[in-house]
Amino acid sequence: MRNAAITTLLPLTLAFLPGCGGGADSEAGESDEGESSMDQSADTGINAILYYPDRLVETAPEAFRVRFETTAGDFVVDVTRDWAPRGADRFYNLVRNGYYDGVYFYRVISGFMAQFGMHGEPQVQVRWSRATIGDDHVAVSNKRGTVTYAKGGPNSRTTQLFINFGDNSRLDADGFAPIGRVSEGMEVVDRIHSGYGELEDFGGNGPRAYNISAQGNQYLVDNFPDLDHIIRATVVDPAGG
Repeated sequence: MRNAAITTLLPLTLAFLPGCGGGADSEAGESDEGESSMDQSADTGINAILYYPDRLVETAPEAFRVRFETTAGDFVVDVTRDWAPRGADRFYNLVRNGYYDGVYFYRVISGFMAQFGMHGEPQVQVRWSRATIGDDHVAVSNKRGTVTYAKGGPNSRTTQLFINFGDNSRLDADGFAPIGRVSEGMEVVDRIHSGYGELEDFGGNGPRAYNISAQGNQYLVDNFPDLDHIIRATVVDPAGG
């Protein structure tokens, strides 16, 4: 019964997340001049292009590999564009421009999945939360080790992904289309800290989604010190050879 409840909560949770960070601060962030964003990126060390989602639209190679260096160890994801072209293109652009560097695994549920992808800088997060992409056909099942975008309904994918710990093929019928699979280091994924479990929003001991969006990584550092995070994600084999 617990797994069935979690399956229902995944879309609901992510229906909530794209609306996080609303209010006056978010609207001001959307209307900031480019120069202001450039100044802010200089202060934070963030790639300035991340403030402009509409500019990151390069087509991904047919196959490529991404190495994740994390506080739990390193793992590699092999991406096959044909599995989910829109999702693969978005992922390729995000990784190449440093989006996932410093991002936390904020929702890790033992036996189910490890979710990540909310940016640690609130103004980057709010802009990408509105930059949705269309759905892809589910070509590969959500088996152990597959990497899939979270979503809160049709055509709602943005930047958040999850790695399946087990056979979650029940998600296939809901349109969760894997973009790739962990090819090296699944034992590292297995040891990503899961002690906080489900989000506070849904009765767990984990973070509150709105606070991640509004306060960024500092909220997680201050309140959930045991969470693992991505140190760096890089495309290591763009040709897939």
